[in-house]
Amino acid sequence: MAFPTQLPSVSLRKATLAVVQGGGVPMMLKFKYNPEQYSIVKSGEWTRPQTNGAESTPPPQYVSGNPATIEMDIFFDAFDELAGDVSTDVGTLFRWTMPCPPTRDRGLPQPPVLAFFWGSNSVGDFRGFLRRVSARFTMFRVDGTPIRATCSITLEEVPHAIAFTNPTSGTRPGMRLHVLVEGESLHSLAFAEYGKAGFWRAIATLNEIDDPMRVRAGTRLLLPAPRDAAGMA
Repeated sequence: MAFPTQLPSVSLRKATLAVVQGGGVPMMLKFKYNPEQYSIVKSGEWTRPQTNGAESTPPPQYVSGNPATIEMDIFFDAFDELAGDVSTDVGTLFRWTMPCPPTRDRGLPQPPVLAFFWGSNSVGDFRGFLRRVSARFTMFRVDGTPIRATCSITLEEVPHAIAFTNPTSGTRPGMRLHVLVEGESLHSLAFAEYGKAGFWRAIATLNEIDDPMRVRAGTRLLLPAPRDAAGMA
């Protein structure tokens, strides 16, 4: 992968992977460099019934839809940091390929469910688990500390009916997406969501909003879990 031409800037909205269901794992990974591209793949299963003696091929019959996948490369760079080390961010990706820690109501092992969030572009309402991570480290300090890496990842879709059907599992609630409606402000949203209008600061901080009075209707916002919002307000 070529060295990104997109430089870090406070004026850029940073892409984010965030845990929207699951606990006991890192809850967010904010990109230093936004991805140059990503791909979405969706397919369906079809079958053609076999008819003996038929003069033409019978029409295909729909069987089921396959889960969508998102693939992208993420570039990590800590070259300009005094004690930079990209292994923590790369380790977060690898951790997300593992099941969440067991809870009181164990059930089957479940992976953390993630959302890809990039400003107003949240790739629809995609929720998925991290099926594959491949990391390539390309620069090191003299002591072997990795300071530059590229990770190729694949997210596989988890339908909402599955992703949000275990409210008593005891896991820490994750983040969720909210679309701001006409007449709604960060203050009113914070009061409706957390019961405290002052928590608007947590929403603004998480979404890199400098002026809370200029957030337009239709903006997609990532909402922190109540416990995290209290610590950020």
